[in-house]
Amino acid sequence: MHANVALKMEDEDTEAESVTVLLVDDQPVIGLIVRKMLSSDANIVFHECNDAIAAIEQARACRPTVILQDLDMPGANGLDLVMAYRSIPELRNIPIIVLSSNDEPAMKKAAFAIGANDYLVKLPEPIELMARVRYHSRSYMALLQRDNAYRALHESQTKLRQSNMELQRLTNSDGLTGLANRRYFDTHIARAWTTSRQDASVLSLLMIDVDYFKLYNDTFGHLAGDDALQRVARAVQAAMVEPMSLAARFGGEEFAVVLPLIGADEACVVAERVRRSVEALNIPHPSVAGVGVTVSIGVATMTATAATRSTDLIAAADARLYCAKYDGRNRVVGAD
Repeated sequence: MHANVALKMEDEDTEAESVTVLLVDDQPVIGLIVRKMLSSDANIVFHECNDAIAAIEQARACRPTVILQDLDMPGANGLDLVMAYRSIPELRNIPIIVLSSNDEPAMKKAAFAIGANDYLVKLPEPIELMARVRYHSRSYMALLQRDNAYRALHESQTKLRQSNMELQRLTNSDGLTGLANRRYFDTHIARAWTTSRQDASVLSLLMIDVDYFKLYNDTFGHLAGDDALQRVARAVQAAMVEPMSLAARFGGEEFAVVLPLIGADEACVVAERVRRSVEALNIPHPSVAGVGVTVSIGVATMTATAATRSTDLIAAADARLYCAKYDGRNRVVGAD
């Protein structure tokens, strides 16, 4: 059993240390020599390209972990080829070892300046070539593993953020209508009230109630009642064009709309738009022949002070909602 584990670990190490070499050199004899130099290591896969023009496509095809690049080739400048590798995203980070007969410092400096990782004068000792190839390949594979780890971490973080956002949406949303729920409404209006007090800005609130909804439920059943509430909620949401507005289900058949920076007159215009949107749904209602489901709306506007609370705004809007229902329903009641 221990022998099997050892063999498995050895196989994994061998796979991790595998190297793919692409030699780009127009001299076939150089290819034969380099192949022989590297042949002592069975984990090195060797590819050869004698045509500089085809080098890019071959590199794309075999995906080397190291490129051995000649500088003096017919039809192409080796330095230009190095720059070409560096301009292609999938080849950009592959280590390039220049393999040249030119030993001039200026040439070496030019090669390093355009992105070569190493420079060997033809032909190095086999042990040196093997060591350089192994070192650069290992560095490249470590870079790939790091990038893959970063990518996996980024994807994991993105999924986590999306999950958290969805959880927050579900936590803040009413399960039936999809509008903000009462908990989020309370948090939002408290925050808006604080802003109103700090900025001395107006804050308006619409309290909306579906008229004769108990009769609707008693006549058509609760499933039909749920469907009607969903349609009303969509109409309320669709009527909101103010960028900072919040529509919420306050409870039962009652809805609320928070309107920061909206004065009394404009808030009444918004409320009337909501009332008409619901009326236009033409949801049949048994209360009055020919009249569908309607809503009554109370509108209140305040500027927060140290002596007032957000519940004062809610109470004022609720009182006007009561007046709208007392006055015959399907209407908007704002400031006196």
